[in-house]
Amino acid sequence: MNQTSTVEIPPSRGVLFAHGTCVILMEPAGDLTQQATILLREYGPVHSGTPTGDFNVIDLDGASGWAVTGHHPDILTYLDPSELENHDYLAVGILGRAKRDRDGNELTVLHHLEDKRSI
Repeated sequence: MNQTSTVEIPPSRGVLFAHGTCVILMEPAGDLTQQATILLREYGPVHSGTPTGDFNVIDLDGASGWAVTGHHPDILTYLDPSELENHDYLAVGILGRAKRDRDGNELTVLHHLEDKRSI
């Protein structure tokens, strides 16, 4: 498990899913929901014994909580400190991975980040 200090999210390119997973679209075009859903369907679900179980925890500068990454660099899951009692990186990472798994299976989009497009 590695720790990094910051993540920069380009404006008008993120799609947020129901359990806190954000897919950053580095080359957005057309339907952002469809692009993000395709990525999360493939890279969100966790399968035992594969790289899908890997994660890194990122402390957020200027905000409370953490971002948990996985095996795709453009998929992050946000965790607020109120979501768990134990704030060590292992506990945070495991919960973030579980939330990514739920989002990767349920694929419920909440909204687009930055550009405020409605679904």
